[in-house]
Amino acid sequence: MLLRVANVNPDSVTSHSDRVLYSAIGVFVLLYFVYATVGGAAFVDASANYTHPWWQWLVGPLVAIGVVAYDRAVVGRVAISFEHLDSPDPRHLLKRPTLGLYLGRIGLALLFAVIITEPLMLARYRGEIDAHLNQVHNQQILAMSSSGAIGAYDARLAQLRQRSAEEDRAVGALSAQAAAKRNDARTLYRQALADSAGDGVTRRSGCPTGGYCDRLVQRSRSLDDQAAGLDRQAVALRAAQQPGRDARTAEMVSLTKLIAEQREQNAAAIRADAGFGARTQAMWHLVTSDFWGIGVFYVGIALLLVALDCAAVGLKFVSRGNAYERAEARVAREREHAALIAYERGVADARIYGEATMRVVAGGVDAATRDDLLNEMAAERARSVLRSAVGDAPARHRRSHRHVARPLDPRANSDRIRT
Repeated sequence: MLLRVANVNPDSVTSHSDRVLYSAIGVFVLLYFVYATVGGAAFVDASANYTHPWWQWLVGPLVAIGVVAYDRAVVGRVAISFEHLDSPDPRHLLKRPTLGLYLGRIGLALLFAVIITEPLMLARYRGEIDAHLNQVHNQQILAMSSSGAIGAYDARLAQLRQRSAEEDRAVGALSAQAAAKRNDARTLYRQALADSAGDGVTRRSGCPTGGYCDRLVQRSRSLDDQAAGLDRQAVALRAAQQPGRDARTAEMVSLTKLIAEQREQNAAAIRADAGFGARTQAMWHLVTSDFWGIGVFYVGIALLLVALDCAAVGLKFVSRGNAYERAEARVAREREHAALIAYERGVADARIYGEATMRVVAGGVDAATRDDLLNEMAAERARSVLRSAVGDAPARHRRSHRHVARPLDPRANSDRIRT
């Protein structure tokens, strides 16, 4: 079974070393089929962002069958030389190896090392890769929060808040002035009360009109009036600012909603950036940052899988010219030599047959030519006899005027014509 898997003729494997060699090649072909199936499924799973689609196990066998078919074609092919077929020299049995065939297989191995080996390594270091991608994604979210659309929205919000703060400061300034005037009015009124009780600077009780106490009361009332006026100004300013405030509030609400949506979109896009390319980049970062830890193990496994990929063709290359190939070459050369001899014999027989046919045809042409000459001579003789017979007719007519003419004898004429 292993020899059939290796695509060799079991009848020609007569030595123990060849049986061991091609049985090992069959084992490596089966192992590669399993490896390529698992690697193809891992590649599809990584491409689907590890959603484990059920059809991932349909792609791997197709890839494995294609590569195994190539390996079986390389292993089963014997480079037989069909020159010097009558030579018994063993050096004339096989041709030189076709390097393009083996270089193509090495290139195919490197290609599948990227497509199949890399997904397996990504699955092996999935935890470390997820941790690194989480850090990268957080940094990207922070960077995108201060730039792009979110940055423009934040700048507009800052402008709106600054305008609202300026208007609040303007209203607050009027309210502060009104509060200061009321405070001054209360202070003056307390001084007036103290002065009316005799505790003021005049040391006189009562609050006569025009006196110091009365002036304090008048000033207190004036300050209260000014404070009330400032309050009315503040209210009027607030009323004038209200439409603008409402518009800014609506715009700020809209901007806040847009910022939240943009952040969700950015977070979704960043989280989606965890496919095959991002994971490969993360794997490269882990290998370069910790080469003697992760890097050595990664390179070792990758080389092992590539060696498994090239094992069958490598054994075929180093065993060139073994007993199996020489036996196959002898059988093929004998068959080709016998076919060549038969072909040459057929060509010689065809040549002889053609020459004989040409001779027969030439003889037939000569005979036909002679028959034509005889026919022409006979026709010419008949014409001459006919002319002689026609020329004697007038003389016979002149001799027959004395007697009754006798009818001609047709048999005599026919005898003459035949003669």
